[in-house]
Parts: sequence; C-alpha cells; structure tokens
Amino acid sequence: MLRDSHPAIYDTVRDSQSIHILGAGMNEQRPAHRAIHDLDGKGWRLVPIHPNDAGGSILGRPIRPRIEEGIVPRIVVFFLAPERAKKAVLELMVRFPLTDMPLLWFQPGSEHEEVLEMLNEADIAHIVDDCIVRFVQRHHLKSVEREVEDEWYLQTASSDGDGCSVWDVHGRESAVSPPREALEWVGDLDDLRSSEHTIPRYIRSLRRPDESLKEAANRLAGPVE
Repeated sequence: MLRDSHPAIYDTVRDSQSIHILGAGMNEQRPAHRAIHDLDGKGWRLVPIHPNDAGGSILGRPIRPRIEEGIVPRIVVFFLAPERAKKAVLELMVRFPLTDMPLLWFQPGSEHEEVLEMLNEADIAHIVDDCIVRFVQRHHLKSVEREVEDEWYLQTASSDGDGCSVWDVHGRESAVSPPREALEWVGDLDDLRSSEHTIPRYIRSLRRPDESLKEAANRLAGPVE
C-alpha cells in the first residue's frame, strides 16, 4: 500500500498518459462521472468504463464497457462497490503479470479487505484512503503526456434490422447518449491501435498502404457489411 508521501504515486500519476476510471457512467450525480469533469483539461487521456452506459460519452470521451484485451492501463481507479471492485481486481490479476499490473486506486468506499490483504501479500502497488481528484488538486498535478486525440469511434447494429452495422466517428464536441441499437464496439484511436477485439482488428486490416489508421477509420464511416 502506497501513501501520499511516496514518490512513486506522484511520478506514476504525472507520467501516465491515461487514467481508466471504473464506474464512470452517464449519471451526473455520481462521483465517478464528476471525476471526469474534475480531471478534464489536465492532459490525461481519461477513459470512463461503465458496462450499462457504454457507447455514450462524458465530455466527448467515449464510455467503454470494459478494459479490452490488448489494452495495458497504467492507472485503474475504482469507483465501485467493494464486491464489484474485487471482481475487477481479480480479472486484472489474471490478465497481467505482476510486472505489468497497473497502479490500482481504490476510491473511499470501494475497498475490499480481502483484496487489500491479497495485494499487500503480492506486493502490488495500490492506493487507499485517498481520492485521486483531491490528490491531483493537492499536488497541482498535470500529465506530462498531453492528450492529443479527440476523435473516437462507435460501431452499432443497424437500426434497419438488416444485419449490417454502422461505424461512426465522433469528436470531442460530441455529446452522445448510449445507443438504442446493440453496441458492437466503442473506443478512441489508442483503443483502435491496440485492442484485440474483433472489430478494431478488422478496421486495422482495411487500412490502405498510403493512409494512417485514423484516415482509414474516417474513410470507413457509415454502414458496414
């Protein structure tokens, strides 16, 4: 367990490009949703995770249903009930070797004693008894990695019921509600580059030799067979 005075916390938060926030959905009254607003504009790529609200957006950032295979997070923040946080931690421990485990940040109220004991025994870095927003504000922190990508991508089932899919491109100015049609995939350019989900792998395969992945993703916008 790391404490506020430990330099590893400061350095990890400052040097990370992304912060994955579990529990951040569309409900504006929830602390996880407000955390996106509080951390906005400080340079981090903020990644909201909420299975029920996936496909919507918070401040133009897409809500994902989960952390997909191929994505290696640096910081995972838990705005979850203890049992749900326990399940999420166990999934991460199965996926990643100890050397690749992200910094696990348990917001007050998400701590599970059994999980904390297990993390201490495994010497996995984690934070309790502190709020990441207050930590950032207290230390006047900003990311050294500036957030640059503002486009994100959404694939849903066609509303026509014809078996096709629709690939959409959205910008940071977009305010998007969770889709009524079945969500097939959602993510930004970083997700598109790294995710092992079938859809980003397919999009990557359609890239022409003379175009970037971003150009390919924009070219393909519209109905997909």
